[in-house]
Amino acid sequence: MSATQPIRQICQLTEFKNYYLKERPNPRNYAMIVFGLNTALRISDILKTTWDMVYDFDNEMYRPHLYVREQKTGKETMIALNQSVISALDSLKSTNTASEQYLFPSQKNRDMPISRYQAFRIIKKAATDTNLPEHISCHSLRKTFGYHAWKNGTPPALLMDIFNHSSYQITKRYLCIEQDD
Repeated sequence: MSATQPIRQICQLTEFKNYYLKERPNPRNYAMIVFGLNTALRISDILKTTWDMVYDFDNEMYRPHLYVREQKTGKETMIALNQSVISALDSLKSTNTASEQYLFPSQKNRDMPISRYQAFRIIKKAATDTNLPEHISCHSLRKTFGYHAWKNGTPPALLMDIFNHSSYQITKRYLCIEQDD
């Protein structure tokens, strides 16, 4: 059984990212993918993110950072919200009702986030329809963030910190960095 892979090719990444923007427009699904690709959070942490964590309703503006206590590690992390995330969330915000708590609410129960399985189906559909390799899953968003950050010169020590790894070897294996890279 093969491990989840990052999306390595920029052209494939762009096509995948824009699938729910252009091919099958869906602001929630598009925002979830952009959010995952830009925050390096695990899907469990993405799905539990609420609007008040990213948006200051009193001042009607996006927060510059997202503060999360990671479900898996219990560690607190601070993530800058870049313009890609804010733009995707802005499009999503215009379609949400004021009472929705979660960024990515379930269509069946708007008071709950979508399930991990539904998130997997959303990502798998985009991956399949854009002809990506078969080992793309929710975790591919996190791995893709790290892979491209590494390719763009982010120091390994910083990536180790972001992913909470104990060694560069673990990070290297996690990012699927091959000998050719």
